[in-house]
Amino acid sequence: MEGTGTIRTVDEYISQFPPAVGEKLEALRAAVLEAAPGAMEKISYRMPYYSLKGALVYFAAFKNHIGFYPGAGGVAAFLPKLAGFETSKGGIRFPLGRPLPLDLVGEIVRFRVEENTKKAQNKKK
Repeated sequence: MEGTGTIRTVDEYISQFPPAVGEKLEALRAAVLEAAPGAMEKISYRMPYYSLKGALVYFAAFKNHIGFYPGAGGVAAFLPKLAGFETSKGGIRFPLGRPLPLDLVGEIVRFRVEENTKKAQNKKK
């Protein structure tokens, strides 16, 4: 991550990057919040974090990409659709030079909401 200092809000996090990167981060943020109405937004591990019945996703800007972290289940369930992106067990790299796949981000976030909802319901049983 390129930012330094103590960042307390997602707005502060986004504002530390150049406008072109900030626009992508704002678009990613909007896609997450649209797919997970009511999600709590905060900074955790020095990056934007969203939770709804548990952790949903994180994201962070780097020199050449935006890292999107939906966890292992969120990556594994979408591997065929992520073929053009570098992935790890729990993360996806979106190159800064390419448009963000916002529809896919929305699908992944909705999947994570469903995962968390099922997990929360199973805990009640």
